[in-house]
Amino acid sequence: MTYTHAITVPLSWQDAVDRTRGALAEQGFGVLTEIDVKETFARKLGQEAGDAVGNYIILGACNPQLAQRGIAAEPQLGALLPCNVVVRRAPDAKETTIEAIDPQTMVQLSPGDATREVANDADGRLQAALKEISEKAGS
Repeated sequence: MTYTHAITVPLSWQDAVDRTRGALAEQGFGVLTEIDVKETFARKLGQEAGDAVGNYIILGACNPQLAQRGIAAEPQLGALLPCNVVVRRAPDAKETTIEAIDPQTMVQLSPGDATREVANDADGRLQAALKEISEKAGS
């Protein structure tokens, strides 16, 4: 089962993070949370664990209108929010991978019509953001 949409782009780590933030913003998403996995692993498990994961950040993206619609229809849906977007680059890698949760996974857990509509909207926006990053990376 695939639960993310992913692209791999020939961008530097920082450029990929910056472009991801910009593309998400253009689709109406703000970043509510940010987890630096490399730094967390290094602090909690030791520098070797941090270095092994490489650059790895989890952005908790939220589109307030979509979140409001989903939570209004089904209050428990908040447990599935925000939409996580990962930007990662393994040590010694030449490319960066960007992955966004596939909102259709929400529909598998909560098959209501309102949830499906919100998931479809979020899915289209996240895929548009990834497409924008990919197209700009190629230019």
